[in-house]
Amino acid sequence: MNSIFTRRRFLIGSAAGLGAIGLTGCDDVVQNQHVQQVLAMAERLTMGTQRLIVSPQALAPEYTEADISPSFHPNGSTQPGSAEYVQMAQTNFVDWRLKIDGLVNRPMELSLADLKKLPSRTQITRHDCVEGWSAIGKWQGVPLGLILQSAGLKPGARYAVFYCADELEQTLDGSGRYYESIDLIDAFHPQSILAYSLNGKDLAVEHGAPLRLRVERHLGYKHAKYVMRIEIRDRFSDLWGGNGGFWEDRGYEWYAGI
Repeated sequence: MNSIFTRRRFLIGSAAGLGAIGLTGCDDVVQNQHVQQVLAMAERLTMGTQRLIVSPQALAPEYTEADISPSFHPNGSTQPGSAEYVQMAQTNFVDWRLKIDGLVNRPMELSLADLKKLPSRTQITRHDCVEGWSAIGKWQGVPLGLILQSAGLKPGARYAVFYCADELEQTLDGSGRYYESIDLIDAFHPQSILAYSLNGKDLAVEHGAPLRLRVERHLGYKHAKYVMRIEIRDRFSDLWGGNGGFWEDRGYEWYAGI
């Protein structure tokens, strides 16, 4: 257990260092081709090592209710600004639908009520943010693997891409809208859930209402909030910056495993 915590803290610190580079505006460093090659090599090594020495089903540490943090700082954006989202929030998301499409045999649209009727998983885990803070919370939601099994995967399916309601930058081509992706190994991990509850209450807007991804073996920016659509794809290189996520297109690692 101590080796797991040591490894997690090392990777969190490394990612936070990279985040600090981006946040301080050191574009010459982030855009330097040699630096990017080194970071890509390190990312492949991290992913390869984790997949080699850690079982795909190994769980991130889970805690007791006594360990739950007194407050859980919201990460990322806290209020999508689109008129569509504001309207859905005002009506308690009764008209919201999660769309599942792409390389699936049975495209689906599910309401929040539909999701709450499905088998759920509850887990008390630690959220590790790239900015350097952590918090422990109790999450409840539907296992992502269950949804994907229901939809049925077509040959060639490799990635789940999450499209979100929050737009962090005003862009004409849509690249400013938050999106994230994981591969199917992580999608079918037991702790990868589509969470609709935090600490026994429906998600608040600042925490990603009505639905967010929890992928507990990854840094916080992989835990997409305000999920509207899940597309199953064979690649993500043709999406916007081609790196598989909003922050990844801006220099962060795609595989943020801890």
